[in-house]
Amino acid sequence: MARYRFHATNGYECVFDAEGKDIRIAERLVRRADEVAQEVMNSLAGREDWSEWHITVHDLSGRRVLVKPFVSTAPSLAGAA
Repeated sequence: MARYRFHATNGYECVFDAEGKDIRIAERLVRRADEVAQEVMNSLAGREDWSEWHITVHDLSGRRVLVKPFVSTAPSLAGAA
């Protein structure tokens, strides 16, 4: 089992994960990154555009192992006329 840290940033603001999470199966990193993104969106409520935000996942040596963009919660303009 390895411990990973899940940091969120938009390039200007950062939410750092100082504790990290033990992940046994590497394929679960994406699921945990999505959970962290949702937690950040909930904690910074009132924002509408998350398109610049992403989660970077690092192992304990500091090596980046995954970058996962947030899903934008901005209203879709598809179909608008």
